[in-house]
Amino acid sequence: MSTSAHAPAEPPASPAAGTVTDRLVEANGHYASEFEDPGMDAKPVLRVAVVACMDARLDLHKALGLSLGDCHTIRNAGGVVTDDVIRSLAISQRALGTRSIILIHHTNCGMESITEDFRQELEMEVGQRPSWAVESYTDADQDVRQSMQRARTSPFLKHTDDVRGFVFDVTSGKLREIFPAS
Repeated sequence: MSTSAHAPAEPPASPAAGTVTDRLVEANGHYASEFEDPGMDAKPVLRVAVVACMDARLDLHKALGLSLGDCHTIRNAGGVVTDDVIRSLAISQRALGTRSIILIHHTNCGMESITEDFRQELEMEVGQRPSWAVESYTDADQDVRQSMQRARTSPFLKHTDDVRGFVFDVTSGKLREIFPAS
């Protein structure tokens, strides 16, 4: 099954209400008015990088018991290890001291219902084929294994002995560890 690149038109926002971005910028003003520099370094305290899906249901800091400054968080559609994720992980490890990598996919992910046809549909709509792969999948466990393998075999990553993968259950909040294929 393919998911169309077309989205239904949304009604324009009322000028009095402002846009979502306007509301977020306003919220930042309130945040900044009480902000105190925590005096932190860019290097994560726990020396870990978490790669996860961008799904709004995943509150990674709460789910993993993390605080501000504990980790680097890299998110994309599906939580897939792509070339750009490898780029971020290489910088995280080589410039900022991380040593561990945690990969998190989740149940009921939208990447399980989209297909690579999405690229073709997008090309038809905009007249240019995306240079990136969709990286859809039908088996979250197997995709976690593939992402672990990509991280473990990347020549750009120095620390690949502590790469672990999980599937987060969006209904229970529990992580289930996925082990590499033997």
